[in-house]
Amino acid sequence: MTIRSLSSRSSSTQLYAWTLANLDDRLQGSRFLTDRRPAATPHTNEQRIYILGIGNVGRLFAACLAKLEARLPITLVVNRLELLQEWAKSPGVEMVRNGTSQRITEFDIEWWTDQPPPQGPIREPASGQTINNLIITTKASQALPQVDRLLPYLDQSSTIAFAQNGMCKLWPPLGAIYVKDRFPPGSEPSWLACVVTHGVTSLGPFKSLHASPAGVMVGSVSNSKSGPATSSSNFLSRQLCNAPDLEAKSVSQQQLWIAQLEKLAVNIVINPLTAILNCKNGEILVDRGDDLPKLIRTLLSETSQVFQALVEDASSESVLVDDDTRHESQCDSARLAMARAALIKRFSPDNLMAIVYSVGAKVAENTSSMLQDTLCGKPTEIHDLNGWLIETQKALCAGKSRLPVNQALIDLVTRGEKLGRKELCDYLLSFSPQ
Repeated sequence: MTIRSLSSRSSSTQLYAWTLANLDDRLQGSRFLTDRRPAATPHTNEQRIYILGIGNVGRLFAACLAKLEARLPITLVVNRLELLQEWAKSPGVEMVRNGTSQRITEFDIEWWTDQPPPQGPIREPASGQTINNLIITTKASQALPQVDRLLPYLDQSSTIAFAQNGMCKLWPPLGAIYVKDRFPPGSEPSWLACVVTHGVTSLGPFKSLHASPAGVMVGSVSNSKSGPATSSSNFLSRQLCNAPDLEAKSVSQQQLWIAQLEKLAVNIVINPLTAILNCKNGEILVDRGDDLPKLIRTLLSETSQVFQALVEDASSESVLVDDDTRHESQCDSARLAMARAALIKRFSPDNLMAIVYSVGAKVAENTSSMLQDTLCGKPTEIHDLNGWLIETQKALCAGKSRLPVNQALIDLVTRGEKLGRKELCDYLLSFSPQ
């Protein structure tokens, strides 16, 4: 992750929050403009939840949070005008689960842009006040750039939850650099990350298939404020954990860090291989007498190499011990050594292989997000998955990269290649020194 210099929060571009009232006059009398939910009880602005990014994960979070008994105000934030116009024509988030479709229309919806609307009310995000609860479900590459855009609306009372594939970029060591560069001391938000194991497939704008119900882990990222969680972070975490069908649970920082790494191991295998082979997830785990199992093991051997180096690095000490015992007197070098030894064993190639095959069996009939992106002609997250391995290896090993098979795989996905199993295996394994 590269760090872009910011001279001050005030240098951020002014943003405008377009609503349905800012659209063409022909829509002004539309019944679809009444999309705001009637709250069961009065709520404060501090309780409003903004969901930025309305792809599959954003729709899942929105649909589940909308079922909370408290009926909290929720604002969906789209990334282009066309989606705001699409909502005006046919409002609602539609989720298909177990053969049953449910459409929920009780949301506010906005488009945040630096372009002032030509008509209707002129407002900033959160009416120019603090955004207290923000869930960012964009692609991983856009997560921190979105935070940068919103700097004038974020402070110590804000909580930002990230929910995307790949590692959250606020873990040590670079996370502390990012926070220090953006926020004066004591003014930084609280940071949460979500590890989502649900399988969700797009069926069109604002419509998704909840193909494989699973769960979500929610926890604080290591660079969150020291000491007890803030009331804002507790509030957002509690709503996520209480949301029906989301099956979210709160975990410690160590558990969250491990879960993100293990999910990354799954994603760096299943996502790019299915994207190139143009197949369902389960197909790559079927032994057809070729070298695909060997290729998977080679990818995971390189992954294990990076994970184990990360565990050994001094920057990771803050997350090697559970939150509850981190400040105990016994938390000395011997305790850290025990934690490191356990995680090095956990991140062995054999264990990572077992995790990939276990998760793969559960999502065998799903289509990976990377294959969905390639089929739609969208950019993939390859640089935030396998690319994260390359960049972390360079950072940990003085700029040297020794992950030739992962690098060759990144190049294939970047070029949009489609290959057969034998052709793919022969090509990638030719880069392996073994």
